Amino acid sequence: MRNILFFLLLLVTQFAISQIESKPISEFIGFDESAEVLLDVRTPAEFEAGCINGAVNINWLSDEFNQQIKGVDKNKKIFVYCKMGGRSLKSQERLAELGFKNVVNLEGGYDAYSSK
Repeated sequence: MRNILFFLLLLVTQFAISQIESKPISEFIGFDESAEVLLDVRTPAEFEAGCINGAVNINWLSDEFNQQIKGVDKNKKIFVYCKMGGRSLKSQERLAELGFKNVVNLEGGYDAYSSK
């Protein structure tokens, strides 16, 4: 019985991981604001110091993240980035938990984007 439960847990985990899409931020060339959202999950201070044009800032470290993300259309494709990639990956997982279906993590973050 334990083996069956372990196998099912492994299967569910594999399915969840396969739903995660990432691409290097260096390949990001823009987005269609009518069908897509660019989400910056850095702090407001980091955002104000520089961001990708058109990005919406919702701070991953804020206690209000889950509440604020409710204002984002779940039917749009979401591109998410942070400073280097860690927070965006965590927020991508949270967005999937909250029912967002098409979320792309932009690997490397704003640091990589601003150095290209």
